[in-house]
Amino acid sequence: MPNHILHINASARIAGSQSRVLSEKLINRLRTAGAQITQRDIGQTPPQIITEDWVTANFTPEEDRTAQQREILAPSDRLVAEIEAADTLVIGLPIYNFGVPAAFKAWVDQIARAGRTFKYSASGPVGLLEGKKAYIVIASGGTKSGSEIDFATPYIRHVLGFIGITDVEIITADQLALDPEATLKAANEAIEQLAA
Repeated sequence: MPNHILHINASARIAGSQSRVLSEKLINRLRTAGAQITQRDIGQTPPQIITEDWVTANFTPEEDRTAQQREILAPSDRLVAEIEAADTLVIGLPIYNFGVPAAFKAWVDQIARAGRTFKYSASGPVGLLEGKKAYIVIASGGTKSGSEIDFATPYIRHVLGFIGITDVEIITADQLALDPEATLKAANEAIEQLAA
């Protein structure tokens, strides 16, 4: 069972957000006595979009960075440290327009750091955050998870694998606009089974 869960909410909504409700339910099922929960609400407080100054700072060797460059990278360092400290990630992720929300993409850009979360090798990139478990709770109005118009699910699997997190479970509450009762029933049952 997890000792330290990082809970990331990517929904722009508070009221009516099924990805928030279901991911919170999953955390309550996974929670053990003494488990630490770190909350990161990127839906309400999106990470900064990377800039040329950010890229320059990131690719400057750490020992050569100026005080300004260290300040530019400080928010990214905090986000990376949250993942490093956690043994389990629970991500509440809505699908917006067939893909991930802009806030989630901004988070990915902040945490995909060469030398911190992955490294380059002769055979290609190698993730550095191995040994962690991730649960992704996906909600959508009309997009069916795993369909040819779902660009969110394969993206998040690839991104997490890229940084070394390959043990990934997906819980879907998809096509909520079509049959919310059946969809939520199936998602809740999946949570109960995963956390059993």
